[in-house]
Amino acid sequence: MELKEIFQMLSYPFVIRAFIVGILVSLCAALLGVILVLKRYSLIGHGLADVGFASLAIASVLGISSIYISMPIITVCSFFIMYLSQNKKIHGDVAIGIFSTGALALGVLITSMKKGFNADIYSYMFGSILAINQSDVILSVFLSLVVLVLFSICYNRLFLVTVDESFARASGINVNLYQFLISFLTALTVVLGMRMMGTLLISSLVIFPAVIAKKIANSFKNLILLSAIISSLCFILGIWFSIVWGIPTGASIVVINILLLLLVSAFEYIFKIVKV
Repeated sequence: MELKEIFQMLSYPFVIRAFIVGILVSLCAALLGVILVLKRYSLIGHGLADVGFASLAIASVLGISSIYISMPIITVCSFFIMYLSQNKKIHGDVAIGIFSTGALALGVLITSMKKGFNADIYSYMFGSILAINQSDVILSVFLSLVVLVLFSICYNRLFLVTVDESFARASGINVNLYQFLISFLTALTVVLGMRMMGTLLISSLVIFPAVIAKKIANSFKNLILLSAIISSLCFILGIWFSIVWGIPTGASIVVINILLLLLVSAFEYIFKIVKV
């Protein structure tokens, strides 16, 4: 594909819609990813994505728009996961595993009741951001702004809850409230990201940018900023290669993230050798 043809494709409305939604979702995932990685809740994105698969299957059977089913179900499940993880008898990874495997099994059972695999469910499993319509864009922009605004307003307290939970409690912060806020924002981000990355790949959007940024940043603020930049950059490169080579957008973004992680890790290793 020639450069002229690429820029011509970038002028198409569906590509512009994909860029708008993709950048916003990438930013949301990057911000929440930092908190989830530092608190070792990063797999909650994968768990909620499996819940998303079950909700999509339910929506397909009922003939209802998927987002109206996915949003309440994923949000409620995120609250239950957080509630169980705060119970000392059940660790966070166990709570995530319970909902993840249970929801996946339910989704498979529901889809097996229909003849064949519904095309809409397939696209949600592996991502189809170029297929989003105008109403999807409006709703995605609104939900993304909700996540970004709430994160900005509660930044200082989220920082304390993430870095030093004991000090946050001693400072009079309602830690449980902010734990549930984190789970709520994560649920919204997963709902938004499923269209772009698919239910099988959405957790990568949460994990990779934060892990890469963690290798470079020397403060929480820099970690947040770097994660946002890396997430946005990987999305832009991913969708660019997706258009040029005709490959799935979600998978392309994940591969770019993996390559960047390997590159940063290599530089980190070389720097340590040289320093020694």
